[in-house]
Amino acid sequence: MPRHRPELLDFFLTRRSRPAKTLVAPGPEEAELKLLLEAALRVPDHGKLEPWRLIVLQDAALNRLADLVRSLGPKAGLDAAKTEKQADAFARGVCVVAVVACPKASDKIPASEQRDSAAAACMSLLSTALATGWGANWLTGWAAHDRGFLTKGLDLAAGENLVGFIHIGTETTTPPERPRPDVAALTQWMDR
Repeated sequence: MPRHRPELLDFFLTRRSRPAKTLVAPGPEEAELKLLLEAALRVPDHGKLEPWRLIVLQDAALNRLADLVRSLGPKAGLDAAKTEKQADAFARGVCVVAVVACPKASDKIPASEQRDSAAAACMSLLSTALATGWGANWLTGWAAHDRGFLTKGLDLAAGENLVGFIHIGTETTTPPERPRPDVAALTQWMDR
């Protein structure tokens, strides 16, 4: 019989990301952040390949990335508003963790499954940060898929891709609840 932990179920049933633009300093201290990262990497990892890595972005690194976005946006044909929205996410950032999928060669574990493991690390970090009282949000945006940004800004190798930016900070407002998926409409039960 499983040990019921209603407080954990309540957390997941009420979990709500905090918009990154509402997060302010302070962010987690280095020792606490290391614990959050350790917890985040306890995700399904078939073959024990560790097909992900984390890049912690703070202070000058975030300002550098905001400037890079501002220079790359027009070259990518993006309008000023879309470019500035992406730049602002970095410029306002307190602590941002870039979760990178870096698939390993494997005859047994396909690259898509390895990327799924990196996505699980994003969700795990997001949930861990929220569960410990931080405000947090998982963002991407156009820069997350722009090879020039990934290479110049984050030094990603050719086979690596960004899965998400996890923004962590002190929340200033609690967002209102929003409609949730209809479990009955999205679930199929099979008994044979």
